[in-house]
This record gives sequence, C-alpha cells and structure tokens, in this order.
Amino acid sequence: MSVARITAAIMLLAALATGALAQPAASGTLPQLGPRAAPTTHIQTGSLPVMDTTPFFDAAQTTAKYLAQISGAARARSDAYFEGGYWLQLVDLAYGLGVAGLLLWLGISARIQDWAEERSPRRPYQVIVYTAATLPIAAAAIFPLTLYEGFFREHSYGLSNQSFWQWLGEFGIQFALSFAAALVLLPLLYTAIRRMREMWWLWGAGLAIAFQILVVVIWPGFIAPLYNHYSPLPEGPLKTKILSLARANDVPVDNVWLVDASRQSNRVSANVSGFLGTARISLNDNLLKQGTQDEVLAVLGHEMGHYVMDHVVREILLGGLVILVGFFFVHWGFLFLCDVFGGQWQVRKLSDVAGLPLLAALGSIFLVLATPVTNSISRTTEYQADIFGLDAVRKPDAFASVILKLSTYRKLDPGNWEEIVFYDHPSGRRRIAAAMRWKKEHIADPDIRDSAKLP
Repeated sequence: MSVARITAAIMLLAALATGALAQPAASGTLPQLGPRAAPTTHIQTGSLPVMDTTPFFDAAQTTAKYLAQISGAARARSDAYFEGGYWLQLVDLAYGLGVAGLLLWLGISARIQDWAEERSPRRPYQVIVYTAATLPIAAAAIFPLTLYEGFFREHSYGLSNQSFWQWLGEFGIQFALSFAAALVLLPLLYTAIRRMREMWWLWGAGLAIAFQILVVVIWPGFIAPLYNHYSPLPEGPLKTKILSLARANDVPVDNVWLVDASRQSNRVSANVSGFLGTARISLNDNLLKQGTQDEVLAVLGHEMGHYVMDHVVREILLGGLVILVGFFFVHWGFLFLCDVFGGQWQVRKLSDVAGLPLLAALGSIFLVLATPVTNSISRTTEYQADIFGLDAVRKPDAFASVILKLSTYRKLDPGNWEEIVFYDHPSGRRRIAAAMRWKKEHIADPDIRDSAKLP
C-alpha cells in the first residue's frame, strides 16, 4: 500500500471518531452520570450497664462471727485467767512492799550492811557482799508467791506442760541471771550515787537503759538458748516462703530457727529478735503444730514488722523516758521517806546500801503507776506490726484465726479503759476488727475476693 493511501485511511478514521464523540446520546439510552456518594444507614448506639462484680463484705459482722467461735466455758476461762492477772499485779506489789518493809523495819538490811562493811573497807565490795547476802533472802521470801503464779496457777488453767522440777530448774536459771546482773549493776549504781550526789538519778537511768540495750543484743544468742533448744527449721515450702518474706522486707537472716516452746506450754508464738546485727527468726513449735501455713506466715509477718519498723529503737527511746522519770521518782521518794523513817531504819543517806530495799520498793510502786503508759507504748507498736503483717502477707483470715488461738490466755473483748490500763497488746476484738477492715478495703483484689464469705 502506498504512503498516500495509508495517510488517507488514518485521516478518515480520525474524522469518524470526532463525529461520534460530538453527537448527542441516541434516543432510549441513559446519559452517563458522575460519581455519587454510597448509600448510608443510620445506626442507633447505646451504653451497656456497668456490672460491679465486687463481692459484698461486712467487716463488723465477720468480726462478730470470729469472736463467737470462742464462747461458753472457753471464753469464761480466758476472761478469768486474764482478769486474775489484774489483781495479781496488786498482790505482787503488796507482797514486795511487805518484804522490803520487813528488811527495813526489823533492821535486817542495816545489820547486813554492817556485816558487809566488816568484810571489806572498799565501798564497791561492800555493795557486792550486801547484794550477795540480801538477794537470796528476798527471793526466798517471795518464792511462795512465785511458785503459785508460775507453776500452780498456770497448771490450773491448762497453760503449762512442765513438771515441778522442770519449772524449778528454769526458776534457778532466772535467779542466777538476775543475781549475776545485780552483782555487776548495783556497785555501779552506788558509785554513781556517791559521786554524782543529787544528780545520781540521771546516771542511774543511763545505766538502766544501757543494760536494757545489752540484754536485747545478747538475748537471741546467749540467753534464750538457756531456756530452750533451737534447731534449724527443716527445708521445705514453708521455710522457703518465710525466707522469701524476710528478703522481701529486708530482714537480714539466712535461716529460720525452730524452738521447742512446747516444753513449757501450749502457747503459740514466734519472734524476730535481736538488735545491731543479731537478728534471728524463731518459730515456736506449738505454732508449727497447731497452725496452718498461712497462720505461720501471718504471725511472722507481724514479727518482721517489729524489726523493719525499728520498734526496738522506739521502745528503748520511749521506755528510756519512762525510766528517767522513774529514777527521779525514786530519788524524790527516797529523800522524803528517809527524812521521816531513816532513823528507825538506820538508813541515813542514799549511799547507804541498807536503803536498797527502799529503792526497790519505790521502783515497784512507780512501775505499777506507770503501767498504763508502758502498756500504751507496747500496744501501739503491736498494732503497727499487725498492719505491717497484713500488708506484707495478705492473709487477714489466717491472722484472725491465730488471734483466736491466743484467747487461751488473753481476754478477747475487754472494755475500753480495761484495755488502756492492762493490755500491752491490742485486744483480740480490736486486732480481728483491724484485719477484717483491711480485708474489706482489699476485697476486690483477686487474692482476697474469694475469701469474702469466711468464716
């Protein structure tokens, strides 16, 4: 085909195409439309009702249910034992004052002082000789009351597992420790009296506080083993949990000790003792036998609270203030009574060791008068440890059930003033109520909600 023909054909096709585009749509056909929006449908929406699945928990009602588990003869026996202790405090005071009075009014104390002065011209040695002679006499005079309170009364309430000879052996250990401490401390006290004169009571209080700190430090390793046997708790899940709890709360121990407290009684207990690097976790074998694993952890959470919150330091400081006031009370009382009766007692001045029974009597009076204060200090720290243990272990029902186990020797539900004056721990009702209040505030937590219906 020639080039001319090809060119003509192309021009013809272009003309036809241009004409077709320029003509209107044929009759009976729809015109082409531009783009349109897609059809929509209006949908109504609403909010679903909020479902509160938190279980209902009545803390007060649950507390009452726990307390109701100890009733009848068991509650009466618990109340009688604890209330009897109120009167025994007064009996102990009256009995001690009677012994001190006999030593003074019969001239026994003055004659022992004269005898001690004949043994040595040096005053510290005279005090040692006087102490060595007088303390056994005083202990023998008080022994009948000590025997009743520590042995016969405990057995009558089913709280002691000891034979007479076992009890007597522990009494002997206690007397020996007291005797040794007195031989060291009393010469120092009378040296302070002679040298410090009117300000001796400040130095005496300092000596007493220092001795208190020493006892706290050496008790776990040196004194407690004299009364009981300590052995490592066997390896197992419980020991693993206890040590984990200790690490979580920065209690510096690497072992848990099992103490054979059942040789003395059926009372459940545990403690985290020590001070200045002598911490030790001790688990009472009665608690291990009578309690569940949760109850053991609940008790140890409380005891670790004492250590973590430095309650030893707190009680030393607050107790030190009480001791300071007590020594001033003794100083004032001694000067007053010596002016009135000193001639009859042959006690002329504070530095006369024959006046020791008067110092002891005045100290006993002060301690009874200060009972509400010292108990309040202790009760406050115990309550703080309760809350710490609940937060650390999260076992409120286990803690409440342990409190019921303590009811064998602690009255559960005293009056307000009764608790303020006589209780060194919060009452059972108050402690269980605190645990149930804690539970109520955590009832939505997954590990707590399933126990909403207990007990």
